Amino acid sequence: MAAVKIAVLGSGSWGTALAVHLARKGYSPYLWSRTREQAEEIKETGRNGRYLPGVEIPAGVTVGADLEEAVRRSEAVISAVPSHAFRAVMNSAINFFHPGTLLINAAKGIDENTLQRLSEIYSEISEGKTGSYSILSGPSHAEEVSTGMPTAVVVASQSRESALKAQDILMSVDFRVYTNEDVTGVELGGALKNIIALGTGISDGLGYGDNTKAALMTRGLAEITRLGMASGASPLTFAGLAGLGDMIVTCTSMHSRNRRAGIEIGKGKTPAEALAAVRMVVEGFRTTRAAYRLSGVMGIELPITGQIYRVLYGGGDPREAVAALMGRGKRNEMEDSYIDQGPDKDKNRPS
Repeated sequence: MAAVKIAVLGSGSWGTALAVHLARKGYSPYLWSRTREQAEEIKETGRNGRYLPGVEIPAGVTVGADLEEAVRRSEAVISAVPSHAFRAVMNSAINFFHPGTLLINAAKGIDENTLQRLSEIYSEISEGKTGSYSILSGPSHAEEVSTGMPTAVVVASQSRESALKAQDILMSVDFRVYTNEDVTGVELGGALKNIIALGTGISDGLGYGDNTKAALMTRGLAEITRLGMASGASPLTFAGLAGLGDMIVTCTSMHSRNRRAGIEIGKGKTPAEALAAVRMVVEGFRTTRAAYRLSGVMGIELPITGQIYRVLYGGGDPREAVAALMGRGKRNEMEDSYIDQGPDKDKNRPS
């Protein structure tokens, strides 16, 4: 086990938690930091005070800022950088991959400019010649994984061999890993639930209750599934860990940056003020803009996403957004449960 070389790219809360988890398993991972200053601080203190305070970094974790040193000899590379930094980091890291390198992407998002999923970005960069791609997702707060709380996640890859290898590397008695072949569904579920978490946070900040939150989560999952199916994903994926599971944990927990940012907006802060209050990357902001654009390109209406977009980027009032959602026309709940895949507005009506 310990002979396998593993690099974890990104020393934020999630990357740090995964490095701690791997060290508990007996590996000696290299935790790569974007800045030498942060790497030195972690080495000196034995903790990641900014992103994961209170968690001790095991001695088996090597911390540094040399990307080539981290990647060149690694059989598995876990990318835990924010989704908007994925392209830039991979463009550099790919130079040190070899044909057998296993990339496990642990970020959740959609590229704002190209509307690509991260697997599509990696395929474009690697040209199919270097390494294999898998995606890690599911309900997994870094704060809980780092302390060994029981957690279940999913890893998806088009290569069964790669999925099983990633499962073997990551799975432990307190970190249960399932496999899946639906890369598209796992990626979209993990990315789009952050939008709904912003919505439940706004609802909480406005002082609404559990009924409102449950409605947002349930109907949010319906529109995520609708977009996912139109993109070629299996609807069953959204009933699993990368869909419903991640939705529950992100929409209800104070560990969730997206929910916390939403709460601040619901209480009256501007989106910029809410981001400043959270003081960490809030993936849902970028994902909302990307999903809103993607829904327009594909001709699929996403009512909740649309209203959150207006609040974040159009100066919309949160209470008016709720009223707009509640005042929409009558629908049968199951009306669009089994849509045909494809960008057809008539077959992809809002539910």
